[in-house]
Amino acid sequence: MPYWQVHFLNARHDLTGIMPELRTAIADSVALASDHARVPDFDVVVRAGEGIPDWGVGGAAPAPGVIELTVAPARFADGDPVPLIRTMLHELHHILRWDGPGYGRSLGEALVSEGLAGHFVTQVLGGAPDPWDQTPPTAGLAKRAITEWARRDYDHALWFQGRGNLRKWAGYGLAHRLLADHLDANPGETAVTLAHVPAETLRPAMRRLSGSDFPEEPADAPGNAPPAEPDQGRERDAAKVEPSAPAPASEPGLGPAAEPGTTP
Repeated sequence: MPYWQVHFLNARHDLTGIMPELRTAIADSVALASDHARVPDFDVVVRAGEGIPDWGVGGAAPAPGVIELTVAPARFADGDPVPLIRTMLHELHHILRWDGPGYGRSLGEALVSEGLAGHFVTQVLGGAPDPWDQTPPTAGLAKRAITEWARRDYDHALWFQGRGNLRKWAGYGLAHRLLADHLDANPGETAVTLAHVPAETLRPAMRRLSGSDFPEEPADAPGNAPPAEPDQGRERDAAKVEPSAPAPASEPGLGPAAEPGTTP
């Protein structure tokens, strides 16, 4: 088990009533992750806020060994720890990757990091992926991704949060498909064994996706609604729910200007 500490930003006592439940949910997520991977030591900073709409939690892993959580106290007081546990698992994989190549600075690196984090959640918990990871990629998206793969000036908010002409969470959905394609072709690998894989290793998988591309989605398809503006950054389904990025991620990870390594 890793050594970890929780730091509550609670001078105004917004979190006081749910601190024991938060500690328990964080501890449970660390125990679950540790059954699958050797989790490095880390700190968790918890603040009160809106989190992801309809999710109540937002996460980010802005640096090695650091996880940031934004929690909506009223929603968490309902007693459902699943969104926080799923968010923590997403961010814990980012922590694993930070001790290897890092979250990354290019679009391709961000797609690989987010795809791995999403698949880690399902590897640990089973069941359906988080809502953002279920976003259907639209026609032309994979071609655009392979064209912009190495760009370090890519627009993270455009690709992952729907702040522009791409569907909300488009990057998360494409990232999930990217890793699914690679894992299908390499059945012995998992999100854990790939935690430190260079993003370039998965570029061929994106080329395959860009060659097959995706069908046009009807206007009322999931994710085609006007993007909501989550309040915080990552990530990161209550039947297991919404994704994160490093401080330049699972909406999982929104913030005033969400950065890579957050959960929607």
